[in-house]
Amino acid sequence: MNPNSITAQSITPVPADNLLRNLTVADPDHGPGLCHLGIAGDTYTILLSGGDTNGRYCLIDMHVPPGGGPPPHRHDFEESFTVLEGEIEATFRGKKSTVRAGQTISIPANAPHCFTNASQQPARLLCICAPAGQEELFLAVGVPVATRTAPAPATDEATQAALMAKILGLLPKYRTEMIGAGPGQ
Repeated sequence: MNPNSITAQSITPVPADNLLRNLTVADPDHGPGLCHLGIAGDTYTILLSGGDTNGRYCLIDMHVPPGGGPPPHRHDFEESFTVLEGEIEATFRGKKSTVRAGQTISIPANAPHCFTNASQQPARLLCICAPAGQEELFLAVGVPVATRTAPAPATDEATQAALMAKILGLLPKYRTEMIGAGPGQ
């Protein structure tokens, strides 16, 4: 038995329903109020934020064009990806794996990882981060775009450098760090 699972906890009554919380329905293509963000060439749509889940997790629809994906990094929260369309090449602690449509990977907290779309077709992923908070970083650094597949506007070198400086300055707040290429990634 997992010592952190719900069944390992003391048995207590299930709390009453919180009537202040409501059902959330998120339509990534036509949902009112959804935020589509261009981030480093990818487009992320926040389907469920920590505000929707009482901070338990966030759910992000990711459109990753060929060559897209985040640089090597690690963070102090759990993250999983389900590939809905296409495929990605995931690097976990230095080992590469191809993850195809229908497959899910789970990244343990603090483990070095990254992924890239090494194919010639866009990939679509659902990303869950638990607890929530990663979506707040994306909101702070992303550029709003019109749809879940729209690319971020092109920027010049100075704008890209300023954005990278902003991202690096915010990472500690979101318990995330970029890591260099090399052993252990």
